[in-house]
Amino acid sequence: MKKIGIKLKSHLKALIVIGIVSTLFISYNVFFRTNEVDALSKYGSRGEEVKTIQTKLKRWGYYSGSVDGIYGSATLAAVKKFQRKNGLTADGIAGTKTLQAMGIFSNSSSNSSSSSNSGSSNSNDLNILSRLVYGEARGEPYTGQVAVAAVVLNRVKSSSFPNTVSGVIYQRGAFDAVSDGQINMSPDSTAKKAAQDALNGWDPSYGAIYYFNPSTATNKWIWSRPLTVTIGKHRFCK
Repeated sequence: MKKIGIKLKSHLKALIVIGIVSTLFISYNVFFRTNEVDALSKYGSRGEEVKTIQTKLKRWGYYSGSVDGIYGSATLAAVKKFQRKNGLTADGIAGTKTLQAMGIFSNSSSNSSSSSNSGSSNSNDLNILSRLVYGEARGEPYTGQVAVAAVVLNRVKSSSFPNTVSGVIYQRGAFDAVSDGQINMSPDSTAKKAAQDALNGWDPSYGAIYYFNPSTATNKWIWSRPLTVTIGKHRFCK
């Protein structure tokens, strides 16, 4: 009986040891490996994600350095500028919210209810903005499509217009695509990408709040507005 008791104790000890080892293994994976996944780009980081960040920020005019995949002081300053422009905490760290605002999605993105609500709002804005771009500017150069979307966002920021994307778009007489029903057409991938780029902060219209096609415009007043840039068939002005 003593031998049996000793064997049982030995087995019990072995099970305890195995349990401890398993717990430590799980803890390592949760606390260390999860951190490796969640460790997003910040000062000193290197890699493809940093290159993607630099490429986008350079295209939008926030960054003028080389796309070298090194998160240095110039990239840090550009990220902070982007964050301030988009109402994010300007800490210079490309965390989940900043990456999402840039259109860079990480597997470690938060699924909290607040993020879900914000994502829903952003999705609605992207949808209606994409449809406007498609209705107003399909066939135009890509930069011109982004500029059309940027005009809507510039109006949202202006005290002279409604303060929501849908409010600006559906303001009476504001856009032909709404008046003639083209706003209800399904946008293509180019229009969606252009709308997303504008939402992410790219403004090739240089702050314009109006645009028009000189060959079809009948409103003489619009010609009096200061020109910012001409892209394709559209003149953009303030």
